[in-house]
Amino acid sequence: MAKIEANLVKELRERTGAGMMDCKKALTEVNGDMDKAIEFLREKGLAAANKKAGRITSEGVVEAYIHGNGRIGVLVEVNCETDFVAKNEAFRSLVRDIGMQIAAANPQYLTREEVPASIIEHEKDILRAQAINEGKPEKIIDKMVEGRLEKFFAEACLLEQPFIREGEQTVKEFIQSKVATLGENITVRRFVRYQMGEGLAKRGEC
Repeated sequence: MAKIEANLVKELRERTGAGMMDCKKALTEVNGDMDKAIEFLREKGLAAANKKAGRITSEGVVEAYIHGNGRIGVLVEVNCETDFVAKNEAFRSLVRDIGMQIAAANPQYLTREEVPASIIEHEKDILRAQAINEGKPEKIIDKMVEGRLEKFFAEACLLEQPFIREGEQTVKEFIQSKVATLGENITVRRFVRYQMGEGLAKRGEC
């Protein structure tokens, strides 16, 4: 049984990045259920991340990520609390993953709070018109619009997008799991994404 437990602990650590003792405790709490142990660690990580959320993040790195033989380029700034963590390979790996996310999923904003009110209202108008055209009853249209607006935020806002390496987590939740592992507050400050030829007239369009 001890060998099985050790294997489970090793697997949980590889899947979550949490410490050995935390993994062992999580598995003990849920009687060896791997899925429940992952959920336990995520909840613990969220609580730990929330405690650190107010800390100042003045260190970090600017990462360049190039994709598709130079067709897409990303610059992203991710901040942490100390230079020590900024040099940590786990932190650097996190930043590279965020750059890859931006390249693949093309977010327009960092958070929903950055989306201009005019854009949100325009999106609501479109979603309302869609619901009406689908013949939905008037009494449920507002609720449908709010639900579909959440999907818009999940596509347009980096921190709300499903993380490409772990679809059950959002990017924000993925970062929070690393906050719990690294022990420091981590924030994405800004990013820019370039796509080769974007905005240029294509041959034959002139």
